[in-house]
Amino acid sequence: MSDPIRITKPDGTVLELVETISAEPEGRRPARAKARKRALDILFEADLREAAATDVLAAHRAENDPPVRDFTVELVEGVAARAEELDRRIASVLSQGWTLDRMPRVDRNLARLAAFELVATDTPADVVLAEAVALSEQLSTDDSPAFLNGLLSALIADGGAR
Repeated sequence: MSDPIRITKPDGTVLELVETISAEPEGRRPARAKARKRALDILFEADLREAAATDVLAAHRAENDPPVRDFTVELVEGVAARAEELDRRIASVLSQGWTLDRMPRVDRNLARLAAFELVATDTPADVVLAEAVALSEQLSTDDSPAFLNGLLSALIADGGAR
């Protein structure tokens, strides 16, 4: 790991930028992260169009530009097959007054995707949590990372993981 870069702000505060280490092995992380992002895109599109996620997935696979990864297919088909169970699990840990319909569309589908990974794949819970938060930082509101972190942590504590 290289030396950190130091930046001094006008008020005298010194910030250090350091290299982070990924939660998954280097060779695996980028492909799986891309697959998760693509799965989220497909689930979001299906939700927006009020279409079946498997139909949207089939259209993307037929287009094949870019090709749909096997892990993306596994995630989308798994979320679609277990949608009611996943929604029930998520709803059980939502704060009083919150519903799935009240959640931003990106957050709702990201929660479903992460919940599926927690209950049906061998991905470690801490990796699922980190990947979901990272996607929410990129794609959702400023409050979403903390919200999803809390929601998924509660789901894990409530037995939402294997």
